[in-house]
Amino acid sequence: MGYELVYLASRSPRRAELLRQLGVRFELVDADVDESARAGEAVEAYVTRLAQAKVEAARARLGSRATNPILAADTAVALDGVIFGKPGSRSEALEMLGRLSACSHQVLSAVAVYAAGALRTVVSISKVSFRAISAAEAAAYWESGEPTDKAGGYAIQGRGAMFVERLEGSYSGVVGLPLYETAQLLRAAGLRIL
Repeated sequence: MGYELVYLASRSPRRAELLRQLGVRFELVDADVDESARAGEAVEAYVTRLAQAKVEAARARLGSRATNPILAADTAVALDGVIFGKPGSRSEALEMLGRLSACSHQVLSAVAVYAAGALRTVVSISKVSFRAISAAEAAAYWESGEPTDKAGGYAIQGRGAMFVERLEGSYSGVVGLPLYETAQLLRAAGLRIL
């Protein structure tokens, strides 16, 4: 079966842009889920659960209209097993950047695709190493407005790139949608890519 379109269960403009890079046609579907981590939940289990929950929320919203594959993703920044979500305040963002300064952390992006009765999920894990970030730089970065809605309080595709000394893994995965893994899942689901 060759699908021409995928339902994207995401509000992220970054994920939409990355999907466009693959040349995939998509329709946005709202899929609100509670993104709270569970007590003792490992980071990989957390992002996998959320990506799958977003698919299920989209399936419920679409109902019988769900005639194409459904794609969802979730990304988390983690340091020593602690998840760094989106900062809720200036002080929280500055604390995150301070903790990420001059060390390496992981960025995990789970991708889930539902098609023809099957749910497939894959997780991309990347290692990002930051240079030392001064308190003044962190404050100026917060004032730019960029970190407010980004996991870990930074955007590698924006001004936050100036903090990245080294990246091992998937750049697109750190942005929010690992394209290699996404293309593999979509092809397996029967979507025509290129």
